Amino acid sequence: MLRSLKDLFDQIGTSLAPRPGGADPKTDEHALQLATAVMLVEVMRAEPDLSEAERDAVLLALRGKFDLTDDELERLFELAHDTSRVAYDYQRFTARLNERFSQAQKIRVIEAMWQVAYADGHLDVHENQVISKVAGLLHVTHGEYIAAKMRAQEDAGLR
Repeated sequence: MLRSLKDLFDQIGTSLAPRPGGADPKTDEHALQLATAVMLVEVMRAEPDLSEAERDAVLLALRGKFDLTDDELERLFELAHDTSRVAYDYQRFTARLNERFSQAQKIRVIEAMWQVAYADGHLDVHENQVISKVAGLLHVTHGEYIAAKMRAQEDAGLR
């Protein structure tokens, strides 16, 4: 039987840095999933009031990005939420994304972050700051950042 995502994430430990000598591909994939999920959860947590619409947007984005069951998605979300609460920077997460994602994939992560931010119908200044910081760490250009924002606004019916 497959180990749960939690067990696999526990193997990774607190560091998301690449393991020397090459990591187990499955463990590496789970670290990538966690890094992506934490970035999305960070947008959700940027506002003082946690919105169910934003939570649903995080799960929808993760479902579209990774081939996970509903149970695995819930576990990933819970772990990302817990990890996000104790994270002191974004660097360890964005380093993993920079290592494994193409530029187009990183832009899609930024777009998903915008979708989470707009899921409740408005953009909080703190959400904007989180997305801007992460976009910089992912080396997403200003034009790509704005285009992702505009697509998310359109998807949310705000344009």
